[in-house]
Amino acid sequence: MEIRKSVCPYDCPDCCGLLIGMENGRAVKVAGDPDHPFTRGTLCPKMAHYERTVYSPLRILTPLRRTGKKGEGRFMPISWEEAISLITEQWKNIIRTNGAESILPYSYAGSMGTIQYSAGHAFFYDLGAASLERTICAPAKACGYQDVMGQTLPTDPQEAQKSDCIILWSISMLATNIHFKHDIDIARAHGAKVYCIDTYRTRTADYADHFIRIRPGTDGALALGMMHVIRRDGLADNAFIAQHVQGWERLCDKILPHYTLGKTADITGVSAATIEELAHAYATAHAPFIRLGSGQSRYGNGAMTSRLITCLPASVGAYAKPGGGLLTSASGSHALDKSIIRRPDKEKPGIRHINMCELGRVLNQKDPASLIKSLYVYSSNPACTAPDQMQVLRGLAREDLFTVVHERFLTDTARYADIVLPATTSLEHSDLYYSYGQYVLERSTAVIAPIGESKSNWQVFSLLAKAMNLPDSFYNQTEEELITALIESTGRFWPLPIDKKKLSAGIPVPLPLPPDYKLDFRTPSGKIEIENPRCQPSLPDYFPPHMNQDPESFSFVNSPDARILDSSFNERNDLLRRHTMELMMHPSDARRLQFIDGQQVQASNAQGRATFTLRITDRTAPGVLVSEGVWWKKHTADGNTNRLTTMRLTDQGGGSTFYDVRINIESAEKQRQKTAEKNTIL
Repeated sequence: MEIRKSVCPYDCPDCCGLLIGMENGRAVKVAGDPDHPFTRGTLCPKMAHYERTVYSPLRILTPLRRTGKKGEGRFMPISWEEAISLITEQWKNIIRTNGAESILPYSYAGSMGTIQYSAGHAFFYDLGAASLERTICAPAKACGYQDVMGQTLPTDPQEAQKSDCIILWSISMLATNIHFKHDIDIARAHGAKVYCIDTYRTRTADYADHFIRIRPGTDGALALGMMHVIRRDGLADNAFIAQHVQGWERLCDKILPHYTLGKTADITGVSAATIEELAHAYATAHAPFIRLGSGQSRYGNGAMTSRLITCLPASVGAYAKPGGGLLTSASGSHALDKSIIRRPDKEKPGIRHINMCELGRVLNQKDPASLIKSLYVYSSNPACTAPDQMQVLRGLAREDLFTVVHERFLTDTARYADIVLPATTSLEHSDLYYSYGQYVLERSTAVIAPIGESKSNWQVFSLLAKAMNLPDSFYNQTEEELITALIESTGRFWPLPIDKKKLSAGIPVPLPLPPDYKLDFRTPSGKIEIENPRCQPSLPDYFPPHMNQDPESFSFVNSPDARILDSSFNERNDLLRRHTMELMMHPSDARRLQFIDGQQVQASNAQGRATFTLRITDRTAPGVLVSEGVWWKKHTADGNTNRLTTMRLTDQGGGSTFYDVRINIESAEKQRQKTAEKNTIL
């Protein structure tokens, strides 16, 4: 068996190194690369049989043209030549009659490779199309971190090996960051204690030594309560603060007195004794380390919450201690000149910008002058993953919306397309990968021929550029040429030399970190800025999430499922095992409402309704309902959790507020009876 190196392309902070077993030009086995410095030879269950996705009988093999109603999924095969001709003819007519800004690209992280993720940016800039703000994940977390730390490099995850107190804060690690467990296991072998803070008891909480269940959207208040204890009990690192921190004294005078243990407990639902114990454990540790996930950022207060948590390491001098620090998202991307592929210089001044979280609103605009007339979707599945699903589907169903979807499978979005183009998997194209959870770069080269007539994102945009008569030779470059240019750019963009020869050969290369990087605070003041005069307010403070103003009875958390990633892997029945659209409810709520385990229930709010199978469990708290996973329509009764989510945005960054939701709940049978009675009356 021939072994070829590759990289996991999915939206995950781990970015695993892969070994692909090849026989007769076919990938027959996928294993982890033991030489990868971070992932170290292990894989999550999703990628352990990636070949089942690559060779799935559900793959789209040719371009398709719609023959039925939008959403039905009825298509006929056509040639690439015909597909490109139909697309460009429509676009030329739209540009002539409505203007280029009525064309909208929609993409996200279906492929995290530097080339394929960014393949369409320059093309749509050249076209003059509307510009997409790609904010659906966790920009609020980045804003909160930057308000305190500026461009300071986040702590290397492997630093945690030397920690004696690790807090996994709002991260379902065993679902979304499984390889960080290697580093925690090393720390635990030397006596480290692990704390998990989350809204319900995940598998990660089971793994931790201590689980702290917090009321949704109140993490910022917990951080303030901890700092109140640290200040009250004289546990702050005053020497570190005097040298490296701006605004601690002002925070102590103006903000912390309001967050007594009693008030913090009332806000968060965490007992005063637990808050005090956590604060002491963190402040007295030799090397406290926080791994901050993204869950806390998906509320209306997400940026402020992330800002408050980011202040904690400053209060105890964590950055000066080997093994201490804070990891939000690692910055491997800073080593590459991404403008080589994205070409921001091509974007026309004053062009219309559209936030991807507001797709439902944008597609249903009443003003003809601002109406989107064409949507091009790649590396994403908004019919499944975008908030306020009913609005999104209503927009996608418009007969006057010309929709093109470049995909591997007939996803929920592809079913609404006028033209579907077959896409490659990561084994069928070349790319260069960085991670947002660790500091390793790796090049991958196509290891198999494209399945059917599939093409990569870059190949399709090169075809479209030629057909749209874009003269720039930029589009004549191959993926390999772009990768070579990106590798060369590391010499200009990273402070220390990188082994370009190994990187070019497909060997995973760790980015060398400067010895003093944890104390190199890249802010205007050169210090950690707890007080930031460029922010409003200049001192961080807690404010409640949106849902506190909503009338529904239950907080609703829609969390990751370890079997899938966003909506990817929904094609794999071997992973799903028919357990989809389940809703966790605490036994006390079930008794009060007279619900039983396994019952069909319907959740509803102002956005819509969705049907779930009830699971009664003490993993969640009274008043909090939890569902895991984002499921294709074929795996649900009437749509997924995004029938209940809103298009409201975070306080900074324009991010999604997927967790800032309240719902009502009733039995599905009762709802059917109500609907029948209403129809009878009508």
